[in-house]
Amino acid sequence: MLALNALQFLFTLLWTAGWISVALCLQTVTGRSGLALDMARTRWAPGLIGPAGGLTVEGADAVDWSRPYLVVANHESLLDICVLFMAVPVPLRFLLKEEMRRVPFLNLYARATGMLFISRDDRRAGPQLRRQVAQVLGAGHTLCLFPEGTRSRDGRLGEFKSGSFQAAIDAGVDVLPIALHGTGAVLPVQGFFRVRRGPMRAVVGQPIPVAGRTGAAGRQAVAQQAQAAVATMLER
Repeated sequence: MLALNALQFLFTLLWTAGWISVALCLQTVTGRSGLALDMARTRWAPGLIGPAGGLTVEGADAVDWSRPYLVVANHESLLDICVLFMAVPVPLRFLLKEEMRRVPFLNLYARATGMLFISRDDRRAGPQLRRQVAQVLGAGHTLCLFPEGTRSRDGRLGEFKSGSFQAAIDAGVDVLPIALHGTGAVLPVQGFFRVRRGPMRAVVGQPIPVAGRTGAAGRQAVAQQAQAAVATMLER
């Protein structure tokens, strides 16, 4: 079993490094700024999600994707990023934890596609990061973050931290909640990399307006509404 896990891990690394290399080369040659993100959605992510059990997406057709959103979702697995790439039919950027800067290929890809990094240990970086997120959203890009702050180890939905929602309010961009089902069962947090094939599902909710929300009370209200929306969709 350990040998199989190691092979799964090696395949994931090689698949990821290969597609990052191809995507960045093609993006450089063609000059299309969103090409590498499109290839993550149409090439890289399906190559990992398909063998792991496949994905069903619900509710995406009801969303106006011509508008940018701050996408927020529950977080149970490393596969969540793959699932979200496939669930959102427009170029999707992520707010990644600072440790990802040290990952070869991924760091290069993140910087080339305009993703942002968060240092959970440096509270002083919060205001600057919120301004950066607001700039990305204000430029018309959709960005995703996990407001629980870390992956759930028991599958239960954690509290959504309200600070990150201030960026959506500052940019005047609605919040889009998405509930992810099954990813934690397919690739659990615990133990060494082990994929347990099973179905996965992404349920896209209704956008949450941020107009008129101000101050700490406003962002807390948006965070609570987003958390409640994800919790309701997880119960379906």
